[in-house]
Amino acid sequence: MEKTQIGTNFFIPMPVVLVGTQVGGKANFMTVGWCARANANPPMVVCGIGNHHYTPKGIAETKTFSVNIPSSHLLLKTDYCGLVSGEKVDKSRVFDVFYGSLKTAPMIKECPVTLECRLVQTVLLPTNNLYIGEIVGAYADGKVIKEGKPDFPLIDPLFLTMPDNRYWTLGNYAGDAWSTGKKLIQQ
Repeated sequence: MEKTQIGTNFFIPMPVVLVGTQVGGKANFMTVGWCARANANPPMVVCGIGNHHYTPKGIAETKTFSVNIPSSHLLLKTDYCGLVSGEKVDKSRVFDVFYGSLKTAPMIKECPVTLECRLVQTVLLPTNNLYIGEIVGAYADGKVIKEGKPDFPLIDPLFLTMPDNRYWTLGNYAGDAWSTGKKLIQQ
């Protein structure tokens, strides 16, 4: 099949998370579509956040943040947290908040999975900064864990596609990683 040039502003589907931090001692949450695993051991995540946002101020203050994975039933609140700035709107009451061992990384009780992170490094880029955090605590609702592992259909995470700016939910199981392709390995 022939390929068509579609420009450079095309991205792969991305998980939608709510990054939590404290700014001036108050919990704040921001919707983030650029978040991924960054390191295996110690476990780290990376979140890309626009330089103009309010949330980076809290990360700089406390050197901590949380990554909260909302399920699809939290779509309304999740999108809201991306529409309004914590600089002008108090988002500390949008969710039930709890804290782990770091005491400065607010997490969301309603989210089926939350990660408590200590800032390791900030990578400065022209329009967005990358915040790399070591995961010091991971919390999950018991109902989304099966046989000691996360059950992603039960977590029901959201995904963002760009440039169409749409939210999606998890699709169908397609195969096992590091296994399905073994059929092509020549013996």
